[in-house]
Amino acid sequence: MKLYLKGDKCYSEKCPLEGVKFINPPGEKPKRWYSRESAYGTQLREKQRVKTIYGLRERQFKNLFVKASKSEGVTGEIFLILLERRLDNTVYRLGLATSRQQARQAIVHGHIKINGKKVDIPSFQVSIGDVISVREKSKKLLLFSFSLEHEVEVPDWLTLNRDKMEGKVIGEPQREHIEYPIKENLIIELYSK
Repeated sequence: MKLYLKGDKCYSEKCPLEGVKFINPPGEKPKRWYSRESAYGTQLREKQRVKTIYGLRERQFKNLFVKASKSEGVTGEIFLILLERRLDNTVYRLGLATSRQQARQAIVHGHIKINGKKVDIPSFQVSIGDVISVREKSKKLLLFSFSLEHEVEVPDWLTLNRDKMEGKVIGEPQREHIEYPIKENLIIELYSK
């Protein structure tokens, strides 16, 4: 499945996965019979896919799941909302970066401010009313001007002012705002074992 991890390259014809169909997985001898994937294998594959989409390591991913399971409400939806509210994801969804990895690097290098204060932690959870902006010294960087050239659909829970290079969180992300088909119930089943 195409995860759009390479930014603009995934939207062009140069995408490495465009038009490639593997009959046999790379590096394996051709087999006549494929074994069925077990329930555990399906759950693990879904967890690994979501981890890769958001660019998290196992411990970060598990900690978010534990936090979601302790909260009141539907664990799967709360878990996805916590993933969406991470600062690196929010910067990406605003269109200030072309990929989540690029957004994470911009945050770690100190180019992003929240409510006027520099924040260099990609896992920072944004909340309603937070203003996310690019530092004055960093606005001249090619990274941000290149990212803002591309029209990105900003979700309903965010607003973007392209001229000031800043966005605002105006609501909570909802399940329908997530752009990928994620089966969170498989992840919950996996971690519940």
